Amino acid sequence: MTLTERVLEVKQFLRKTPIFQDILDEQLQALANIAIPQTYKKGETLFWEGDPGTGFFIVKSGRIKVFKLANGGKEQILHIFGAEEHFAEVPAFDGGNFPASAAALENSEVVFIPRTAFLMVLQQHPTLAIAMLKTFARHLRRLAHLVDTLSFQEVPERLVNYLLMLSDRQNNADIVELDLPKLQLAALLGTIPETLSRAFYKLSQEGIIEMNGTKIKLSPQLRKH
Repeated sequence: MTLTERVLEVKQFLRKTPIFQDILDEQLQALANIAIPQTYKKGETLFWEGDPGTGFFIVKSGRIKVFKLANGGKEQILHIFGAEEHFAEVPAFDGGNFPASAAALENSEVVFIPRTAFLMVLQQHPTLAIAMLKTFARHLRRLAHLVDTLSFQEVPERLVNYLLMLSDRQNNADIVELDLPKLQLAALLGTIPETLSRAFYKLSQEGIIEMNGTKIKLSPQLRKH
């Protein structure tokens, strides 16, 4: 693939992303010119908390988890980003270090927007900053929701909400397929695998779910839980 073809492919992808879909063509072209496609294998780290914030990322394919590690090694997943979603914008603006770590949950492709070149584009196209402000607002809302969830919900309730989210994502299916290993799911729900297993058992005993490996049948009662 030639450089021109690569830039065109990146431009077509950026046009589909929620963050950039409404911007002018010349602004999109300026972003495509500085964008760097990258690939990561499952389990590979994009960056560690404390690394210099050299830019931000947009997921082209696969899934990326953004997480923090406690001193004892316990992992808390802050969010999982899928195709066309973006992350790590704050260091791209303030020049600070990455406030969390990121790793690929599966083989993934991302588009990296380097900080220095991006700031130059913003100077040439200041209306782009409005799109970035909307992004910050969405991330703040997501973090506020995470704080509420971890502070005020017990693990079974967090699990119920996660299963309902999976059902919505899978066309309101009554049987959902878990999309994460239980170790990763526990980290996303702010608990440990043993506690998560007890939550699954509790919901099963109450007749709210039926488990068959990674497939889980949801009862009508769950939607009223």
